[in-house]
Amino acid sequence: MSKKNEKSKLKKTQVEQILDKNKIAYKQAEFPTHQDGDVRTMTVDHTGVDEHTVYKTLVLSGNVTGPLVGVLPIDTHLDEKKLAKVSGNKKVNMVPLKKLLKTTGYVHGANTPVGIYEKYQYPIFIDQVAEEQGEIYVSSGKIGRSVCLNATDLAKLVHAKFADLEQK
Repeated sequence: MSKKNEKSKLKKTQVEQILDKNKIAYKQAEFPTHQDGDVRTMTVDHTGVDEHTVYKTLVLSGNVTGPLVGVLPIDTHLDEKKLAKVSGNKKVNMVPLKKLLKTTGYVHGANTPVGIYEKYQYPIFIDQVAEEQGEIYVSSGKIGRSVCLNATDLAKLVHAKFADLEQK
């Protein structure tokens, strides 16, 4: 392999190594990012990728479960009441930004259901639309880096439940 080809392949993230270990097929993806106040976020232009297949990983805390994770398309909003109900909580609230790294091991914009489950086994809920879509993009643990994989494979790996999480 020439040096040029070696450079173009992205170095595997810990999440990609976990997927390899579990023999789950995925494609690496890189999205542009920008500085947004004191956090770095993905730029809305997802380079030709349907925005509804790119998923965000939200970390919340429930009065019964403690930390839990909601995974839904970035162009939708989480209905916290729906997540509370399916997770067995009376109420759930977003984990404050300053507690995110301590809670998950990831900075804002890099949270990933794969890495969070591997380290903490928090309950994970994926919006049901993902099951219908088949392939979705989730963060691979670094800002601007994602993996495209089958939603059902992801759910099996992280013991997630599919549920209606979207605010209507």
